[in-house]
Amino acid sequence: MERLFLERHIKDNKLHVRVIPQSSRSEIESWDDSISALRVHVKSPADKDKANKELLHILKKELKKKVKILKGRKSRNKIILIEDL
Repeated sequence: MERLFLERHIKDNKLHVRVIPQSSRSEIESWDDSISALRVHVKSPADKDKANKELLHILKKELKKKVKILKGRKSRNKIILIEDL
């Protein structure tokens, strides 16, 4: 996924994300207008914070910025805080 595509959905250093755990692949799928969130598939299960860690790794790698979960640690819908490195 192109970094510019992702950056245009960041508002006030926040990105809304919908995580799909236990997927067959780990990837950023697309922007979902119906829920105003980025859909991200992760292979890891939503158990013991594994899916969250994989999500943060994917976003950090793609955006080349520091990221952390601001809200929704135990939900599939999350708000990610994007910080400069």
